Amino acid sequence: MVVVDMSNNHPPSHETKDFFPSPALSLSLAGIFRDGGGAGSSAGNMETTEEVDEGSAAASRGGRPREETSTVEISSENSEQMRSRGSDDDLEHDDTCNEDEEDPNNNSKKKKRKKYHRHTVQQIREMEALFKESPHPDEKQRQQLSKQLGLHPRQVKFWFQNRRTQIKAIQERHENSLLKAEIEKLREENKGLRGTSKNPSCPNCGFASSSNNAPTLPAEEQQLRIENARLRAEVEKLRAALGKYPLGTSPNSSSSCSGGNDEENKSALDFYTGIFGLEKPRIMHIVNQAMEQLTKMATSGEPLWIRSFETGREILNYDEYTKEFPPIDKSGDVKSKRMCIEASRDTGIVFMELPRLVQTFMDVNQWREMFPSMISKAATVDVICNGTEGANSWDGAVQLMFAEVQMLTPVVGTREVYFVRYCKQMSAAQWGIVDVSVDKVEGSIDASLLKCRKLPSGCILQEQSNAHCKVTWVEHLECQKSIVDSLYRVTVNSGQAFGARRWMATLQQQCERLLFFMATNIPTKDTTGVATLAGRKSILTLAQRMTWGFYRVLGASSYNTWNKVPSKTGQEDIRMTSRRNLTDPGEPQGLILCAVSSIWLPVSRNVLFDFLKDENHRHEWDVMSNGGPVQSVANLAKGQDKGNAVSIQAVKLRENNMWILQDTSTNAYESAVVYAPVDIAGMQSVITGCDSSNIAVLPSGFSILPDGLESRPFVITSRPEDRSSEGGSLLTVAFQILTSNSPTTKLSKESVESINNLLSCTLHKIKTRFQCDNGY
Repeated sequence: MVVVDMSNNHPPSHETKDFFPSPALSLSLAGIFRDGGGAGSSAGNMETTEEVDEGSAAASRGGRPREETSTVEISSENSEQMRSRGSDDDLEHDDTCNEDEEDPNNNSKKKKRKKYHRHTVQQIREMEALFKESPHPDEKQRQQLSKQLGLHPRQVKFWFQNRRTQIKAIQERHENSLLKAEIEKLREENKGLRGTSKNPSCPNCGFASSSNNAPTLPAEEQQLRIENARLRAEVEKLRAALGKYPLGTSPNSSSSCSGGNDEENKSALDFYTGIFGLEKPRIMHIVNQAMEQLTKMATSGEPLWIRSFETGREILNYDEYTKEFPPIDKSGDVKSKRMCIEASRDTGIVFMELPRLVQTFMDVNQWREMFPSMISKAATVDVICNGTEGANSWDGAVQLMFAEVQMLTPVVGTREVYFVRYCKQMSAAQWGIVDVSVDKVEGSIDASLLKCRKLPSGCILQEQSNAHCKVTWVEHLECQKSIVDSLYRVTVNSGQAFGARRWMATLQQQCERLLFFMATNIPTKDTTGVATLAGRKSILTLAQRMTWGFYRVLGASSYNTWNKVPSKTGQEDIRMTSRRNLTDPGEPQGLILCAVSSIWLPVSRNVLFDFLKDENHRHEWDVMSNGGPVQSVANLAKGQDKGNAVSIQAVKLRENNMWILQDTSTNAYESAVVYAPVDIAGMQSVITGCDSSNIAVLPSGFSILPDGLESRPFVITSRPEDRSSEGGSLLTVAFQILTSNSPTTKLSKESVESINNLLSCTLHKIKTRFQCDNGY
């Protein structure tokens, strides 16, 4: 490899420069290989330089002075071969000599040429010793070393430059080999997963999947393809993090030095044109149109939005919509008759400052954590535009993202969608964030992803006083019609399951939780049993981890493979899945079995939630408590609603006591009760403020949703209890048990029957409590 220092503005013919080879550039070096010297000579020695009167030398041989010098072009293709034949970093020269610019036939003017001499072994040894201590010596160190070795300071400088380049090339080759090995490993794992997806039986319990589950195999293959896309994106980002290659290039491609900052500003989509078929100007045109449409949909009233007299919710007038807004992305196919439109809008106030709220939406990890019950998977596939610099760094940012959205039940499938997210600052106190799907992205990655697309959706954020924000949320989807379980058919088909109301309610709840977590002035009545602020935060952190783990298990995400088993009563559909925990300290290690069932109850969501969260009623449904009395040890508020709280309950059993950590959450759309038995000694240390990351919890609990049957009030009256028009509730019950401390143990039929009995008995107790045991 030939290395040329390009750190200053002198012409290349006057000074050697640092250079990273590129197919676009080559060097013409005169006289390097003359008389057998140059790259073909062996490494280890280094020559000094002296000037020779070329005219005299030619005259002494009886020849004429040379008028031309031979030229050799060295490009990136042959530079590596030169490195293998000889170490150019040990070969230096002095190019201070100048050619005569007058007539070359004038023998009175004589040319001078360079002669190369090798460094001695001692010189190389001394420079290697300093290189190990300081690869970048300063000018003073170079001056001192050159005097010590009898070399010109520039020779020392160029030797260190070449040595650094040689080490860098070796590291790049090693890192490339590691990346290739990782890719091969991922490919082999993918082949194994594909083989597993073709087997419809459970490898743990041996239950064969029912014929109803057979059509889910393509969906499983789809998940594998999504995982592959995500893993490829991760490999690309790892490669970019190494600082060697621009995002999107392969490790075998050569980088260009002429691009400068332009190369760094390119995104992966600039390189993915052949794969995704996307062009950055086209994407920017689409997102700007989508932002204009979102702004109009968020601010317009009738006739675009019409409020329902029955439910009070706003309904999109689709005929008016098609007149007002032409299609944004005309490259896609015409909407299929099997596609349906879901549109909803909601407005609310959240407890969060505007800059932090914008950051939450644009950082994929913070966004997923803000909606833990809804987003089971999320990833930033690519950053198309980084936005501006400074305080408003997200202004103009454009990202290609993937999300898997779920309901808290395995009965309803998840929705997977790729979309482009665009963030724009509209004024000093207003931001807009819009999501829109781009047809060619979906069509290139997986045709099955066309089951769900985002039409211009998102939110308008308006800053309010006292660190509050007004959020106007618009959710607009185009989804393929599919068969939905009868329990959830109304909720899903009406657009409530994935609509703006649910997004807004979850956002308000999580912002309130963060506010109470960081607050230092919580009233005493809202914090009982915990004496210190550190203890409060430690308990809330543990409860949050427990609840998020419960949400992860409960949904229909590809994280879990569900198998139907018959219940003891024959009235419920029970789904089971198992997993093996080997390394996660937050869960018990061993074989874990999970069972879930969803039912409808003719009881309002609020009444059912109040019953399940109250420790005084725990003995009526909790089989594990054996009817023993329950006493509250601690109770911590995490929101203004009393239903948003974390409590520690002590259950008195016959032989010993048991502590239960319980986290209850409720908002305008859904409620949840999550609990887990905890080690008493470990929990006591958490109360004092100790770290809770090593406390193992295995959560079980309930998810409660409205059944979607909204109607007018039954009567006109001033009494709230008579005016209620709430319908029934959709209750999902989930239990997890540790069947064995050994992860290698196979799942036994006794464990399956045990958790089946536990789930069936709990459902029977709840139905009996509300006098609906004979039907639902």
